[in-house]
Amino acid sequence: MTITQQETDAVRALQALEDGRSSVRLRAALAVGTTPDPRFVDKLIERCAIEPEFFVRDMLTWALTRHPVSMTLPRLIRAVRSEHAQARSQALHTLSKIGDRQAWSSITPSLLTDPDDEVARAAWRTAVVLVPEGGESALAAALATQLGRGERQTQLSLSRALVELGEVIVPALRAATTGPDPLVRAHALATQRLLDDPDSGFESAIEEAKRVVALGGDGQEGQ
Repeated sequence: MTITQQETDAVRALQALEDGRSSVRLRAALAVGTTPDPRFVDKLIERCAIEPEFFVRDMLTWALTRHPVSMTLPRLIRAVRSEHAQARSQALHTLSKIGDRQAWSSITPSLLTDPDDEVARAAWRTAVVLVPEGGESALAAALATQLGRGERQTQLSLSRALVELGEVIVPALRAATTGPDPLVRAHALATQRLLDDPDSGFESAIEEAKRVVALGGDGQEGQ
């Protein structure tokens, strides 16, 4: 059996995805995405789960988006249930880039509340992209349970996801501003400010919200 040049190139690209040099892996991912081949899909998803370099992971995701959804979607949905956090977060990130709402059912409550912040952040972003029409209010309520969670970057990710849903988040935010946890109240107020004024910036919004909470307010005066 004669091995074609295309088959030889495919084998080399698959091997290069495991090279010790990140620059080689990056070029390999670019090559794989430039010339999609069904044989690449499993390897791309496998590499996403373990690739240490952000830029290479991003190129791997791009390469996956270049392949047929019928091939990538079932494998990515399996990957979001992996026991490995990076496998879950990268699969979610890729699903958000593909944007096919057939994947919505894979965005489970356990992913939205995943103990790993990177996974949870990816789940929030992906949920906002995939949520079906009419499901926004329920998603807003689910996301609001995570208010006050994590460090500043995690909180910013949640606020951005909520703001993307629009005015449907207002009832959930109002409920959160009356809760007992000052971190939750401040985060809810900051998110409301970003909804009202997207140009305000999260840093100033959260600092102002903390001042309001410290003074015993809930931000509802005059509303």
